[in-house]
Amino acid sequence: MGVEMKITEVRATPLRLPYRRPFHWARGLVEAAEVILVEVDTDTGVTGYGESMSSSPASAIQSLLQAAGDLCIGHSPFEITALMRRTYEHLFAARGTCSAPRFGAQVLAGLDMALWDIAGKATGRAVHELLGGAVRNHIQYFGFPQGESAEEVAGEARELAAGGYEVIYVKVGRGEALDLAIAEQVRAAIGGRRLRLDANEAWDVLTASRMIRKLAAFNIEFIEQPTRSDSLAALGQVKAASPVAVAADQLVFTPEDVYDVCRHQAADVIVLGLHETGGIGRFCKAAAIAEAGGANVCLHGLYETGITTCASNQVGATLTNLDDGNQYMNHFLMEDIIQRPDLTLKTGRLPVLSGPGLGFELNWGAIERAKEAVRDVNPLVRGRQ
Repeated sequence: MGVEMKITEVRATPLRLPYRRPFHWARGLVEAAEVILVEVDTDTGVTGYGESMSSSPASAIQSLLQAAGDLCIGHSPFEITALMRRTYEHLFAARGTCSAPRFGAQVLAGLDMALWDIAGKATGRAVHELLGGAVRNHIQYFGFPQGESAEEVAGEARELAAGGYEVIYVKVGRGEALDLAIAEQVRAAIGGRRLRLDANEAWDVLTASRMIRKLAAFNIEFIEQPTRSDSLAALGQVKAASPVAVAADQLVFTPEDVYDVCRHQAADVIVLGLHETGGIGRFCKAAAIAEAGGANVCLHGLYETGITTCASNQVGATLTNLDDGNQYMNHFLMEDIIQRPDLTLKTGRLPVLSGPGLGFELNWGAIERAKEAVRDVNPLVRGRQ
């Protein structure tokens, strides 16, 4: 079947899924998940689904994905590596941009997911089985409290700890006084649970060093991306002097980025997602490099739907160096576009999904509502979290 199957059509559709309430982080507020749904049809009737991160205007990403899809027509969906190379070459490397690995990856990630979804469905296997098989029964996630004030964040953190979450993760980089209040009140609320902080590039080296020394009093497990993402040296300098472990997030997108971080010992943990690497194949390469460098990988979340949650679950199931406090974003959505399975976490855990493919069925009613919600709005705060 794999030899005969051909791609017949690729569709890219902008969706907007409002959040239950605004999402607070160092760069402001986010009010919705905006994605591009990618659908890949084949001549055998098998269709694969994925999603890419959108931006303002969504039509720009949609156009690039449609052009990538046109390059895939007539090819086997099992030629995933070759097709991803071909689309990147034609859309980016051979154009005036010459090289855009980060932007290109975020555009093409949904296409990669959809191709893997087809491969699994066509063979009757979960994607994790095609990647070598699961090494665990579940994926463990951190509790992610939100709020405008320290009191609000701490209140949610208390509920999450009581609900069985072993790791609590909160945003800082929102101003020194508020950061210290959040850390102090969350620590008091969660008792001995593990506490992680994410500054989202908010600090320079001097500020990071000062803040980490103060925050260390609250028994912080690690601080994520304290310095800006364009300086490996800055993160390495902070890590070398830090009393707290340091995680790299916005600094790492590609397998080459992971190699550089490990080679320079600039971080203790790698935070990485499918939208940074451009999909499943390159994510697996990046995770293998991290493992060779002695670093665990924490699954990263963006403004996404359950499609990415399922795809990340499939990949995470296969990693021997997967972290035990990964990022989960579905609980922010007023409505997800996944019909099945139930992606509700229980004590911070989600079972490894059985498939076939990425292991989900779509809620087409929710998709229609998300289509209708797409409209011209002021650009939302964008970026990795």
